[in-house]
Parts: sequence; C-alpha cells; structure tokens
Amino acid sequence: MITVLSGGTGTPKLLQGLKEIVDPIDLTIIVNTLENEYFSGVYVSADIDTVLYTMSDMINDELWYGVKDDTFITHDRLNELGCTELLRIGDIDRATKIQKTQLMQRYGLLKACEIQAKGMGIKSKIIPMSEQNSDISIVTDIGELEFHDFLIKHQSKPEVLDVKFSKVAPSDGIIEAIRNSEAVIIGPSNPITSILPILSLDGVRDALKDTYVVAVSPIIGSDAVSGPASKFMKALGVDVSSIGVANLYHDFLDNIVIDNEDSNLKSQLNQIVNKVTITNTIMNSLGVKKNLAQIIIDSIP
Repeated sequence: MITVLSGGTGTPKLLQGLKEIVDPIDLTIIVNTLENEYFSGVYVSADIDTVLYTMSDMINDELWYGVKDDTFITHDRLNELGCTELLRIGDIDRATKIQKTQLMQRYGLLKACEIQAKGMGIKSKIIPMSEQNSDISIVTDIGELEFHDFLIKHQSKPEVLDVKFSKVAPSDGIIEAIRNSEAVIIGPSNPITSILPILSLDGVRDALKDTYVVAVSPIIGSDAVSGPASKFMKALGVDVSSIGVANLYHDFLDNIVIDNEDSNLKSQLNQIVNKVTITNTIMNSLGVKKNLAQIIIDSIP
C-alpha cells in the first residue's frame, strides 16, 4: 500500500498519474482539512472534494476546484437575491457538499468521505486528516484575515506576517495507514497550510520515521509552482526553496524529488536527505504526471 499526504492543488495532479500506474485499491490518501468551513449553509472541504473529483475523473482540471462542465444556476440566483457567496460553488459540486453536510450530521466526516468515495466508484481510501474543526488565520499587513478571505477576497495579495492554525486530533486509521504503508508520498501541496497541519497531528511524525518517505517539492527556484506557498514559507522563516521544503521534513525524509531547474541544489540537499531525485516536476500533461509517478514508485526500495 502507498499512502499519499495531500492538499488540494499540486498533489491531485500527481494523483492523476499515480492512479494510472498503481492499482487505486492500493492507494490511501490522507487529506488536509485545515481550511474546511461552512459557506451558504453547506460544509465545504475543498481539498477533500478536489481529491474525490480527481480520483473519480470529475475534476475541473483548469481550476483544480469543482466539477468539470458544472453549471452555476444556484450561485447566480443567490447573487441576484443579494446572498453573495465568497466561493463560486457549482450546482453538481453543491450537491456533493449538501450530501456531505447531511452525512456528517449523522456519521461524522470520516464516514461521510467513505460513503461519497464509494458512491463515486473510487477504490482508493480517502481519509480526512481530522474530524475536528480547525481554525486558521493569516496575519497580514492589513490585519488578521480568515483563510478564504485572504485567498479569495484579497486574492492572496497582502503581505503575510504569520500563519496561525489550531491543533486537532487525527482521524481514526491515519497512524495505522502510515505504519502499514510500503511508502508515504508527500505531494507537492502547500507545505505550510496543506502538509504541516497533517504533520502536526499526534503520532504522525513518529510514524513517518518508521516508513520510507518521498516528498515532491512544490518549489522551483525561489517560488511556488502555484498558490501562496512562498508567502507562507517566508512568513514562518522557512527558506523559499527545495532546501526549505527538505528542512521542514528533515526528521523523517528519505528522498526529495526536485525539478531539473534545481539540479544545482543537489549537494546542499544531500546534507539534509540521503536521496535526491531530479526530474521534470511541472505536471502540464498526463504523460508528465505518469512519468513523475513512475519515477517516485521506482525509487521505493
């Protein structure tokens, strides 16, 4: 079994490649829940839904959010009624969120994700990192902002001074999944707001020390491939580079995958991690995604 730690953008691209070369039944995906929140009366777990849609081939892979070819009748009508939504939620996507909200009220988030994955024909196991509500705020030069206000309302433009998030308890099965895995892959998601929350769960770092771990860096040169990861890393005093990523994971990391453009960092990285794999990490086609996934799988001893 292979376990993947995932956020909602870079890692799902890798998942598209992984599920082509690994039997999906052998994949367990632990997904960030830090940014989960209620909007317009429904529970929005953006990263979980992105993984669900990716694994069921429904994802809008132009935006890496929502369902491809979705409509926005409800969203547009709400705006006409003066009920402006911060998030632009499509109609099919909203149905998923309504179902999840109802299932959570009866079973909790973990079981709700299991039911939805099964309903979408997904054979992989998808585990939310926690069933507890998280709090996250972004301290900026214009004040302390809620995560989605920073990301959407302010388009990630303010200068970031700090990132604060609450500690939560891991969902059932997370530690066991890591310990029982042939390897753990840390996908190229935001290291600060997608991966560190998973690593902060009790027992996760210790479990990773006993498992082969390979991480794909989401940083090329001195900037993130996408999203505000570089701003968050800088705010927390983490070097915005693959070296900074390796340092974040250094106590358990066995192999870091970096882009060809960062090949000059190999000797420095080898002082942090035993193995450095250099390849194309810009996943702009299914072929590249499959190739990257194969390189990762081939690296597992």
